[in-house]
Amino acid sequence: MIHNQACDVLERLVNRVERVIIGKRNEIELAVVSMLQGGHILLEDVPGVGKTMLVRTLAACVGGTFGRIQFTSDLLPSDVTGVTVYHPQYGNFEYRPGPIHSHILLADEINRAAPRTQSALLEAMEERKVTVDGVTYSLPQPFLLLATQNPLEYEGTYRLPEAQLDRFLMRLSLGYPVPEQEIELLGRNQEHVSDIKPVLLPEEMVVMQRQVRLVLVDDRIKSFLVGVANASRHHTHLSLGISPRGTLAWMGAAQAMAYYKGRSYVIPDDVKAVAGAVLGHRMMLKTEAKISGMSGEDIVSDLLKRSDISLFNRASGGTA
Repeated sequence: MIHNQACDVLERLVNRVERVIIGKRNEIELAVVSMLQGGHILLEDVPGVGKTMLVRTLAACVGGTFGRIQFTSDLLPSDVTGVTVYHPQYGNFEYRPGPIHSHILLADEINRAAPRTQSALLEAMEERKVTVDGVTYSLPQPFLLLATQNPLEYEGTYRLPEAQLDRFLMRLSLGYPVPEQEIELLGRNQEHVSDIKPVLLPEEMVVMQRQVRLVLVDDRIKSFLVGVANASRHHTHLSLGISPRGTLAWMGAAQAMAYYKGRSYVIPDDVKAVAGAVLGHRMMLKTEAKISGMSGEDIVSDLLKRSDISLFNRASGGTA
């Protein structure tokens, strides 16, 4: 797909989703950017703000197969990956795929399942494969996991392990709408997701994902990314800083943002636009920082302010 045509399609995609999810264009754009990079998304917020609706709308606009898993405390790993069934009349085994074999998978309230079930997603998120009874099965391309999560303070939830959190490219929060947007929501006839027509096909998304990897990243931009990551590892409020995997994810997300904006190269604005969503959940705050009410996004903002902004200016010709 030609880049200009791809940008037009992506703009229609965002506009289409925004007709359902009112007033959250920035979050929608970040979700689309994450999908362009092939990254998984964690939507963390209080109940009732539209997390599940956003995922279902994105899936309807992209097309392909859609799977949904309602995570509960009694959910088993086989409920996610599938199960091998023995047929005594034929003397053979048959693999019955689970809902994970979808282009887009909604893991609803992922932190309500026990850690053993959550860990069943790790191989799929990293390698796009699942192993059942010693046999490995490939997942469709593209495979995108979009998970929703209620805050940990709510009853009946389990903390996601750091290894799994690190495999989400972005963590997004929708938040409550402003009063004007909520009034518009009340006065609008809600469109049913089943009536939404796809804006692009899965194979088109795969082509775009390949083109995103070709977006140029200047060496000075790379130096800035590494400098911020290194600073996080010595930050006074962090017990765990940004890992090399996090730096790679940050660069990939910046490439996807540049692609979404119609450019074949990354500029500083791309780096800053995705920093909070990509890095906020990859750092571990010290207890005193949590008590004071700080968040990972606050630390990211502080790191960006402290870093050498002149690198940005030289890399972008003074446009930052």
